[in-house]
Amino acid sequence: MSVANHSVAIALSLAFLLPFVFIVATALMTNQQALSPNIWPRPFAWSNFTTVFHSFPFLRYTLNTVTYAGLATVGVLLSCTPVAYALSRLQWRGRQVAFILVLSTLMLPPQVTIVPLYMIFVRLHWIGSLKPLIVPLFFGDAFTIFLLRQFFMTIPQELSDAARVDGASELQILTRVIVPLAKPALAAVALFQFLYSWNDFFNPLLYAGSNPDSWTLAVALQQFTNLSRGVLWNLQMAASLLFMLPVIVIFFFAQKVFVEGITLTGVKG
Repeated sequence: MSVANHSVAIALSLAFLLPFVFIVATALMTNQQALSPNIWPRPFAWSNFTTVFHSFPFLRYTLNTVTYAGLATVGVLLSCTPVAYALSRLQWRGRQVAFILVLSTLMLPPQVTIVPLYMIFVRLHWIGSLKPLIVPLFFGDAFTIFLLRQFFMTIPQELSDAARVDGASELQILTRVIVPLAKPALAAVALFQFLYSWNDFFNPLLYAGSNPDSWTLAVALQQFTNLSRGVLWNLQMAASLLFMLPVIVIFFFAQKVFVEGITLTGVKG
């Protein structure tokens, strides 16, 4: 009965899982098997994963990706949390106007700002490094500010008032009252930013693509075809599987907090 009630969800889950199964199966095939009608590897070519590490500097690109995703996540949390607090918990003239201006930046296509940003980074001599990917995120992100603001507004104002009566400053209220209560939202924001940075292809290609030492895994996978002098589907899938593995592990252990943060964010009461 339970299977019948969830038949649609099970069917959709299998449909989404099928490409991942194809990636795993192809990653364990020889190159000849990958181009054949076979759907299951015989025998299993576990050596494909070691070949990937020996074919190009996979560890260096992994370190670049971890650096980009990790520092970007830290930058977004540090810069957006105080702004979201000011827009949700403090009363000051022009607050709504400032919030509308922040939201308006979400409607601005990134293609509009990419040229002036690139010119700025050229003059700063940052092209070919990870600085254009990391430094701007320490100055805020509109979507993250909006998400955190909506969550902060669900926290009872009486808690902040009680802390003020006890003599706490606004910084103390933020760090000792709001942040501990907002852990689900902060975890969701951190996962959002980490996943976006980990999978980001366009920005690393644009700003760091000219310097192979600064490539992230997303760029390196695209260049893997040229480095291997042809499309080796089994090695391409093995590299893709290694690329996805950290994200799968992180989401597996953090899914409860992630889902809780998404569920509660935006619910005012």
